[in-house]
Amino acid sequence: MADTFLTRRSALLATAAATATLVAAPNLALAQDAPKSTGTVDMEKLLQPGPLEEKAEGSEDAPITMVEYASMTCGHCAHFAVATFPAIKENYIDTGKVRFILREFPFDPRAAAAFMLARCAPQDKYFAMVDVLFKQQEQWAFVKNAREPLQNIAKLAGFTQESFEACLTNQKLLDDINAVRERAASEFGVDATPTFFINGKKYSGALSVEQMSAVLDSML
Repeated sequence: MADTFLTRRSALLATAAATATLVAAPNLALAQDAPKSTGTVDMEKLLQPGPLEEKAEGSEDAPITMVEYASMTCGHCAHFAVATFPAIKENYIDTGKVRFILREFPFDPRAAAAFMLARCAPQDKYFAMVDVLFKQQEQWAFVKNAREPLQNIAKLAGFTQESFEACLTNQKLLDDINAVRERAASEFGVDATPTFFINGKKYSGALSVEQMSAVLDSML
């Protein structure tokens, strides 16, 4: 049966037609030249509060602030989350060098649904939920009916059937997530995912550990 639990908009669990290739995280390699940024933004404007609570990891006093705009059904975003982010978290975020902020930029209703579940995750399990959703992306993002696999993931995060349904029918949450996306597009020129703003410099694409490390090291 097709997904039907958001009635005021097209079903959030609509069929997605895409593929993603996830690979194991590489080890840090020899330093390389940092990729060139594709533009700049005003960091003060970028960090102004939006309609949703900011989801961040790392010290507020870190010398580098990285903002990522991602879509949960984006294969490149999943690749970055699985292959690159763990090493960046260990070497830069957990050591106080980088403050990392993740913002929603869903390209389709199913991606919005996944972000809604991450936002609704009990006990502030936002990043844990995002991590699982990216790791299991092929199990829910590219199947005919995503309801069952998303329910299974949600149950492991502590959702009940009632809280699962309530989350995915929360129109205000959906509107706020879409507002984050619309602001990113109109004010900061985001048109692809993942897009990173690192101390105001814009980088697009799933940067490797080596590429991301080179960018961050150049700013330290």
